[in-house]
Amino acid sequence: MTAFPASGKKRETGYSDGDPLDVHKRLPSSAGEDRAVMLGFAMMGFSVLMFFLLGTTILKPFMLSIQREESTCTAIHTDIMDDWLDCAFTCGVHCRGQGKYPCLRVFVNLSHSGQKALLHYNEEAVQINPKCFYTPKCHQDRNDLLNSALDIKEFFDHKNGTPFSCFYSPASQSEDVILIKKYDQMAIFHCVFWPSLTLLGGALIVGMVRLTQHLSLLCEKYSTVVRDEVGGKVPYIEQHQFKLCSMRRSKGRAEKS
Repeated sequence: MTAFPASGKKRETGYSDGDPLDVHKRLPSSAGEDRAVMLGFAMMGFSVLMFFLLGTTILKPFMLSIQREESTCTAIHTDIMDDWLDCAFTCGVHCRGQGKYPCLRVFVNLSHSGQKALLHYNEEAVQINPKCFYTPKCHQDRNDLLNSALDIKEFFDHKNGTPFSCFYSPASQSEDVILIKKYDQMAIFHCVFWPSLTLLGGALIVGMVRLTQHLSLLCEKYSTVVRDEVGGKVPYIEQHQFKLCSMRRSKGRAEKS
């Protein structure tokens, strides 16, 4: 007879005065969640790598090119140097060769200052070889290299006296200008937008997985509390029913006696 009250008290004490739930407990993550987290971190790492590569190959030359201002140039003289310059080329996995290419020089006159300057194709051409208009792709066919240089020379010869747009550096004392800018603002936008989008996507994936795991843990804790509440109330109901039955039986025996 005393088993029911003891059981009821034990359950009540276990629910109300027991130790609190471990808030640091974590549910085991599924294989899909693990793969999603790995994908998110991989996307974030790849975006950081893209920032580094694009920053060194595109953003740095662009920062140098924005220092140039637009002006008007007029071609005054073009020539091909007698001495061809050395270059190296690859003809296979383990094959390398040495070649030569013609150096085309285009001299122009800056309209805003009347200064004579050496024209280059873009910023990259200035960095590779500041003496020539451009540096062609090196290969063994000397006639093809010469014909390409002659075609460009003929183009500027026909533009002799005709002004065209060019870009010069006011802060630089070197007498060189470029014909076009290799990287414009749209290229810089793509260089910043796509790595940023990849970084944000990776962070969102990791954040959503962590949020889902946290909500699952809260749901599991709530389910445990509800089960404990329901399990603690059942013995009390049985206990009261047993007491009522006992009282009725005792009362009935007293009346009979």
